[in-house]
Amino acid sequence: MKSLKIIGLSFFGLISIGSYAQEFDASLQLRPRFEYRNGFKSLIKDSEDATSFVSQRSRLILNFKQDKLKTKLSLQNIRTWGDVATTTTADKNAIAVFEAWAQYDFDTNWSARLGRQVISYDNQRIFGEIDWAQQGQSHDAAVISFHPKNNQLDLGFALNADKENLVAPTTPYTTNYKSMQYAWYHTEFSKLNMSLLLLNTGYEYAKTLTDLKVDYKQTFGTYLSYKENKWDTNLGLYAQTGKSSGQEVSAFNAGAYLGYAVTAKFKAGLGYEFLSGKDQNDSSTDFKSFTPLFGTNHGFNGLMDYFYVGNHINSVGLQDAYLKLNYTHNKWQFNLIPHVFSAPNMVLDASNAKMDSYLGTELDFTTSYALQKDITASAGYSQMFGSTTLERLKGGNASNTNNWVWVMVSFSPRLFATK
Repeated sequence: MKSLKIIGLSFFGLISIGSYAQEFDASLQLRPRFEYRNGFKSLIKDSEDATSFVSQRSRLILNFKQDKLKTKLSLQNIRTWGDVATTTTADKNAIAVFEAWAQYDFDTNWSARLGRQVISYDNQRIFGEIDWAQQGQSHDAAVISFHPKNNQLDLGFALNADKENLVAPTTPYTTNYKSMQYAWYHTEFSKLNMSLLLLNTGYEYAKTLTDLKVDYKQTFGTYLSYKENKWDTNLGLYAQTGKSSGQEVSAFNAGAYLGYAVTAKFKAGLGYEFLSGKDQNDSSTDFKSFTPLFGTNHGFNGLMDYFYVGNHINSVGLQDAYLKLNYTHNKWQFNLIPHVFSAPNMVLDASNAKMDSYLGTELDFTTSYALQKDITASAGYSQMFGSTTLERLKGGNASNTNNWVWVMVSFSPRLFATK
């Protein structure tokens, strides 16, 4: 209740200064989502049963602009229906700050943004908002941007700690990266867009019980996209070097997509992605498995999140060949994406014999309908047809029906705006 009072006072305080502000707007997002999980993220075991629940995001977004100053405050509550009693006096997750930043535009080309903010670039493979997750993803960072016509250079910096310490901690900071620096450059050549990324992330670990170290891993690469008439294609190439927990890192990622608009309503495309991994009989201590870091991984490699969504890290890698079909009609949109997964590196069975590289096939079907400008209903059905090799990697039983169903409604009304 105290938090709600503070938010309310802040909200009305901003309204009261509206006469001095050039622009101010407030919007709301309410997003309840039902899910039925029966083998989601991992093959379901014979001893397990399916589960279902409703989660909800409730987000209040305030934007303010005056002369060269821009600010944004986004507050949210993430809940599962029923995670607190109907007569509760306190919320389980309370209210959290999703975004809280201030930006100053030095001129038309230069700006700087400080505070909690979303960092998202290109197809969100390395940096993304992860909007599917009810909590999303944002960073405490400083970003300097130079953006003349058809070009943009962003320089980002972050330094993290678990609290305001008086002396150096004796236990490693493991909640997040310890520090981050990156440079992202984007340019446009007529119908071709090109981005270059250089990212340096430092993670703290205990080398000994009394010696804390920070190892730095570098992720660098390019993303190209090209659109002309009915064709839509993109290519992403990334590599990782440096160190992690005292060990060398050597990994890479490549992804390509070719799409074609068959008609004004129907589009089809073929895609392929390769993420490096490590043979299970490789005795090297080097990290050879690519990590997508801060990407919106739910949007890649199948919607059932079997790979790289809090799992499959430092594993045998992944090959993902997929077909993307999209059909739109009036306010309706339909998508069907079949994926064929395989392991690019060796998987061994219980007797250390090499297993087949085929992991499984996943079918993802989604649909959405725009009821009106600020209300969208969407739903999806996915099913994984796993192999014995996938069983070996993730456990569970591939012979069981492994599927996932979800239904979501998003309400995004603009409460008011003033100039």
